[in-house]
Amino acid sequence: MKAFVREQEAVSDVASRAAADALEAIQEERQLPPSNVFWQQGKVSPTNRQALFGHRPATIWLTGLSGAGKSTIAFELERQLLTDGRPCFVLDGDNLRHHLNRDLGFSADDRRENIRRTAEVALLMNEAGLIVICSLISPYRDNRALAKEIIGEKRFIEVYVSTAPEVCEARDVKGLYAKARAGKIASFTGVSSLYEAPLAPALAIDTGAIPLADSSRAIFDHLAKEFFGALD
Repeated sequence: MKAFVREQEAVSDVASRAAADALEAIQEERQLPPSNVFWQQGKVSPTNRQALFGHRPATIWLTGLSGAGKSTIAFELERQLLTDGRPCFVLDGDNLRHHLNRDLGFSADDRRENIRRTAEVALLMNEAGLIVICSLISPYRDNRALAKEIIGEKRFIEVYVSTAPEVCEARDVKGLYAKARAGKIASFTGVSSLYEAPLAPALAIDTGAIPLADSSRAIFDHLAKEFFGALD
């Protein structure tokens, strides 16, 4: 058992170093705007918006396999927040691919661009003072690190919807897993494409073991503790 634990710790150390290297590459990769483009400063400060809404802006980033329950949690959390008078909005991965990201496929580069665009939209919504709930498979750690870099560490809350693969596949009403196993869907996460679980998420939620109401309430309570009533 001790040998197994040491082996697991070694794997975790390697993964942590890889994540650090990926973040450094992200920081070098992000392009600056052209020299003839200048930032226009408004007259409403973030503190003004926080005082109006009664909370600091945040982005909940739900990641997990298809069928894990991300969208279900996202929309239930949105309902709970709005009922509490908290302006918020869900950025759902499938919905975004109907509009903003409709030109993207599922190659590694396209998945990365999908995350980048979504994170940039979340940032704009955070700047407006909203709480944003992003629901995307977002399978790669370096892509999620990119999202965190764009949105900002203080606002980014990674939530791993850790539902077991067999549970996700069993509840798949769209039959996507069956199509992927039959070779009808290429690059399907969890079947023919890798999913890299978060190393240190703010929260981990297994919807196979926790009811929906409790799952969304856990995130709500985290927001209430860390973001409600607090001003930067």
